[in-house]
Amino acid sequence: MTVYSVTQMRFTDRATYDRYQSKFMGVFSKFDGAVVAADESPKVLEGEWPFEKAVILSFPSEEAFFTFATSPEYQEISKDRVTATVSTAILVKGIGS
Repeated sequence: MTVYSVTQMRFTDRATYDRYQSKFMGVFSKFDGAVVAADESPKVLEGEWPFEKAVILSFPSEEAFFTFATSPEYQEISKDRVTATVSTAILVKGIGS
């Protein structure tokens, strides 16, 4: 079943985040996922949204997501994302996948 990783971020250290972002695709491309959306100016349609960026990634299964997320390569670069942002991340199951 397809799953989607949805992350919302507010930057606290842009230079450190940019370092993470510059390495992300080089690591991500080694795994079985796709970038569905990445937007630093999404339109808020309802409610309060205290973030600056939204990212949606898709994976063919939870196992594929966790293979990526727990890989040594991603763990190494994600230190910069964790340091440089206040984030909320969720994993959502697709419908009819």
